[in-house]
Amino acid sequence: HGRPRRTSAHGWSRQPSRFDGTDVGDGDDDGPMGFRLGNVDGRAVLVVGGRFVDVEAASDGDLQSDARSLLSSPDALAELDDRLRAGATSGDGAGRDVAGADFGPPVADPPQVFGVGLNYRNHAAEGGMDVPEVPLIFTKFRSSIARPNADIELRSDYCDYEGELVVVIGPGGRDIAVDDAWAHVAGLCVGQDISDRAVQMAATPPQFSLGKSFDTFGPIGPFVVSPDELDDPSALRITTHVNDEVRQDGSTQDLIFDIPTLVSYLSHITTLHPGDVIFTGTPGGVGVAQGRFLADGDVITTTIDGIGTITNRCRRIPDHPNATTIPAG
Repeated sequence: HGRPRRTSAHGWSRQPSRFDGTDVGDGDDDGPMGFRLGNVDGRAVLVVGGRFVDVEAASDGDLQSDARSLLSSPDALAELDDRLRAGATSGDGAGRDVAGADFGPPVADPPQVFGVGLNYRNHAAEGGMDVPEVPLIFTKFRSSIARPNADIELRSDYCDYEGELVVVIGPGGRDIAVDDAWAHVAGLCVGQDISDRAVQMAATPPQFSLGKSFDTFGPIGPFVVSPDELDDPSALRITTHVNDEVRQDGSTQDLIFDIPTLVSYLSHITTLHPGDVIFTGTPGGVGVAQGRFLADGDVITTTIDGIGTITNRCRRIPDHPNATTIPAG
C-alpha cells in the first residue's frame, strides 16, 4: 500500500525528519512534518532533538495534555513540532533532556487494545500452524498496558516474549477503506505482547486474551512516532534480545496482513477511536517454540529501527492458579 507521506489533513507527501532534529526532506515544505509523542508524569510531551516539551505549555494552552484528545488531531501535533524546531513558540519551548526521564506509556488508557496472532509466516511455521486466511484477532485488557521500562511480573514459569510493532489510531472511523487506512494512524511504537503460555494453553481453544492480559504484559513506547518520521513505516527491522542474546530478528515487511489491511478489517467490525492500540503480531523466535521461557531477572530489550527501544526486567511474583499447567510447545 506504499509509504504514507503527509500533505494535509492526513494525506502524505513530506519526507521524514530525524529524531536529532535534522531535516532529511526533499525541499517540499507544503505541510507539517511528523512528531514523537511521549508521556511524562501523565502529561503529553513532544520529543524534539533529544529534549521533551510539555504540549499544553508549549502551545500556550491551545492543546491539551491528554494524549487521547491529541491523537484525534495529529496535524496539530505536527504543526507544534514544526514550530518547536523553528523556535517559533511563545510558550515553554526549551524543554528538558530526554536522558534520565521516566516516560510512561505514550497512550496510558487506550479505549481498545487489539492483538493479531500468527501474522508472520515464520511464527506460524514455528508453531506448526497454518497461515491464517483472515486476521486472527484477539484483545488484551487495557490494564495490561505498561510504561516502556516497566518490570514484567511473571506469575508462572511459562511466560514468553513477543516483540511487536504497535499501531496507535489517530482520527477514528468505521468501515475504513484499505487505501485510506494510513490517514487514521497517528503513529507507531514498540511493544511487547508478553504471554503466559500456561494460561493461554490451559483450555481448548486457547485463551489468548487471558494469557496475554496480566498486569504489566503490554509495555509500549518509548514514544508514538508519526509515520512520516520514518523512511518506510511498512518495512521496519524488529529485534528482541533476552539478556544479551538475540531471540527475534525480523522485519515488518513480512507481515501477512499489513497495517492498512488490519486497520480496515477491524474498522468494519467495530468503530475505531483515537488512542486505540493494535499489536500487529510477532516474528518467529518466541520462547515456547524453543522451550525457553522467561525467568526472574531476565532483561528483555525490544528495538524497532527508527522508533526506539523499550527495556523490561522480569520479576517473579507468586503463582496464579494455573501456574503448573505445562503448555504444549
